[in-house]
Formats: sequence, C-alpha cells, structure tokens
Amino acid sequence: MKIVVTGATGFVGTALVLALQARGDEITVLSRSAARAKTKLGEVAAIDADLETPGPWTAALANVDAVLHLAGESVGEKRWSARQKQIVRDSRVESTRTLVEAFAALPVAARPKVLVSASGTDYYPFAYDTDEFDGDPVPETDAPGDSFLARVCRDWEREAMAAEAHGVRVVCMRTGLVLGPGGALDKLTTPFKFFVGGRIGSGLQFMSWIHRDDVVAGYIAAATDERFRGGINLVRTSVRNAEFSKALGKALGRPSWLPVPGFAVKVAAGEFAEYVLKGRNVVPARLTELGFTWKYDMLEAALGAL
Repeated sequence: MKIVVTGATGFVGTALVLALQARGDEITVLSRSAARAKTKLGEVAAIDADLETPGPWTAALANVDAVLHLAGESVGEKRWSARQKQIVRDSRVESTRTLVEAFAALPVAARPKVLVSASGTDYYPFAYDTDEFDGDPVPETDAPGDSFLARVCRDWEREAMAAEAHGVRVVCMRTGLVLGPGGALDKLTTPFKFFVGGRIGSGLQFMSWIHRDDVVAGYIAAATDERFRGGINLVRTSVRNAEFSKALGKALGRPSWLPVPGFAVKVAAGEFAEYVLKGRNVVPARLTELGFTWKYDMLEAALGAL
C-alpha cells in the first residue's frame, strides 16, 4: 500500500512505521522536521509539513491508499496552562481539518481511500459517583464527556469524520494507556524501582490499557479492513488502578504497598491530575465484534513482556 503517516516519530508512530516497512508498504512521513524523521526512522521518504497550515506538502496526499494520522502535542509532558491547552487542541483538531480540506481539494479519484485518525478514551465522561468509581462498561456507543480532553477528542473526531463527505472511509482510534518500552510506562515504573510504588489516589479508578504491538496491529487492521469505520475503542480491557499497580510491581519484582496520595498528584500535575485520579471502564466492543486478535490478552503478560 501507499501510506502517509503523521506523528511518525512519536511513541506509537515509530513502531507503526517499522511494522509498515516490514510489510513492504510505501511510506511517506509528514513531519515538522523531515531531517529529524529520517534520522529516527532510517530510510523513509519524509516531507517537512506544518499540518496546521496548508502548503506544498498536501500534494503528498494524492493517490495514496491510507493516511494514518497520529500527530498531536503530548498531553502529559508539560504542565497545563491556557496556552499549552490550546496547543494540545490545535495540534489535533486544526491539523485534522487541514488534512480533510486537502482531501477535498484533490480530484475524486486521487483522494485517499481511508483516514485512520488517532483519538483517545478521554472522549468519554469520567465514571465515578460519590462513593466509588462506577464500573459500568463504556462501549463506542456511549456519548462523549465534557472535560477538556473529551471536548478535544469530540472536535478531533468531528473534523476527521468530515472526510466521509469526500468519499474517504474514516476510523477514529480511541486509544487507552499504551504499554511499551518508554512512553507513559517509564513514569509509572519509576516509583517501583525505588521500592515506593503503589496505587494512585483511591486506586478505584479504571485504567484502559493496550500493548503497543496491538495498537500497531489495530492501525494496520483499520487501514486494510473496510469493516472498520467510525469510533473504535483501541484498548484490551480496563482494570482498576490498584490492580494495575499490583501487576506492575509483580512484573518488576518490587512491592506495591505505598500509595500515592491524591493531593500529591494534584500538586504535581495540576489540572491534568483529574485524568490520573479518575477513569472509565472502556471496553473494546467493536474490536471484539470485528474479530480482532490481541497479541497481549492479559495485563500480566503485557507487563511481563516489557
């Protein structure tokens, strides 16, 4: 296949490009720095592109089979300010709008066959009540929430779905916590390495997880299988934070007895703490219906492999 990838130098994007190369696909990477992309990814066609602004790079979208759109400012790397939140939003919503407008400007026969756009499980409302976190399953048919990231995901997906009006199949991958070497797992494992790991806050909040290998397989399936359409919960399952912490400690050979108080998370992370201390029981209803097979089916096996 001829495939364009954005966000190719990120945690998931790097692994995805390697998998596509192994398949023999013809890949073009759109990056803010084509030189940096080539340094990180090796022999790959890379084009300088500011995805929030139309430019000569849009010509690379013509006559491709799929556009895999993973670009977006990291959500948790910097403390949130009004400016940082705007960057988080625009890097997702505006870049997707620019892509879709570029599709529309192409002759019908030259438009991509499918757009697979990243999204997140933060699309859904937080699941909790006054006593403990609600355990009701959250399938793709549930309505979006109203938190900052829920609004970002809603607007992000709306811009992506607009491509359907131009004859492009659209899939929005509502991805949970991705487990892989590096990434968020590094931050989660650090306390355990110093023998001070444990649950975060009450430990009752749900964490929706998936191994990075399965995320990559999910993107490839979405690009190649026409049954994939609309929102897809790209998770394996959801577990309570206390259970996740226990499994992580076991995989590291470390105890998981020292909880991290909720107030400490709020001091350290500011507004973003809400997304650490609350959660929702997201389930992969559509992937199950579609017969998707996970390489890492159990949390213990996924963590052990890492």
